[in-house]
Amino acid sequence: MNIGVSGASGNLGQAIVRELQARNNVHKIIAISRTPKSSDGVEGRVGDYDKPETLATAYAGLDKVILIPTSDLRPGMRGSQNEAAIAAAVAAGVKHIVLLSAAGTREQAEPAIGASYWRGEQALIKTAAQWTILRMNYYAEALAQEAQSAAQSGMLTGFAENKVAFVGREDVAAAAAGIVLGEGHVGAIYNATGAKSYTGAERAALLADIVGKPIAFAAIPVDALKGGMAQMGLPDFVINAVAGIQQDFANGAFDVVTGDVEKLAGRAPQDLRDVLAANLK
Repeated sequence: MNIGVSGASGNLGQAIVRELQARNNVHKIIAISRTPKSSDGVEGRVGDYDKPETLATAYAGLDKVILIPTSDLRPGMRGSQNEAAIAAAVAAGVKHIVLLSAAGTREQAEPAIGASYWRGEQALIKTAAQWTILRMNYYAEALAQEAQSAAQSGMLTGFAENKVAFVGREDVAAAAAGIVLGEGHVGAIYNATGAKSYTGAERAALLADIVGKPIAFAAIPVDALKGGMAQMGLPDFVINAVAGIQQDFANGAFDVVTGDVEKLAGRAPQDLRDVLAANLK
C-alpha cells in the first residue's frame, strides 16, 4: 500500500512520517511538500497546494493520503488550498483521504479562522469515496511558545476564563498514523485531545512551576488584545486569527476531551506538563 503525507515538511508532517516509519515495514511512504526530501523508505514528491497542477503527480498511485492544512492565515487562502488538495486527491483516485481539521469546527464565514476547516470538511464529505476527519485540539507546543512572553509579563491572557484540552503534536501524529495503518475508520470524525481540560488559571500555574517565575491568568477585553498586537505591527489578518482562536477558547470549542488518541495511537496522550517541560528546556 502507498501512503502519502501531504504537507510533510512541516512539524506535524515530519512527525507523521516518523510515526509511519516506526510503525510499519510493509507500506511505502510518500512525503509530499513544496520542498520534498527522500530518505530510507520514504519517497519525496513535489506538491504545492497553491499549484494544483503539481498535486496530480504527487497523489498519483496513492492508496491513502493524509492532508495537512497549511498555516496560511490570509482570509480564504487555506480554505481554497484544502479544497484544491481534496479535489486533486479525488481526481487521482486516492482510495482513502484523511483530513486534519480542528476541534470545534462548524460553519463559519471568512475571516473566521475555522472557516477553512469547515470548507475542507464539507468538500471531503461531499466528494471523497472514503474519508476520515481528525480534528485536532490546540497544540500544547503552541502554549509553550506563549510561555516566554508570559514569564516576562507575569501574565497569561485570554478573553474569558476557559478550558482547553491541549494535545501534543506527537500525539496527533500517532493518531493520524493509526488511522491509515488500521481499519474501520472510514466515515469517522475523531478528536485528538489531551486527557484533561485545563483552565486559564491551571495552565498559568503549570507554566509558572516549570519556568520558575510567577505567572497568573487574566481575562482581557478583545480590543485590548487587538490593540496590543496592532502596536507590534502585526497585519490585520494575523490579529484577527489570534483573536478568533481566543474567542473559540472562550466559547468552549477546545473544551473537548476524548479517548481518540489512545484508540488510534494505542497509547495514552502525553501529559501536558511533560510536553511543556520538553519544549521549555
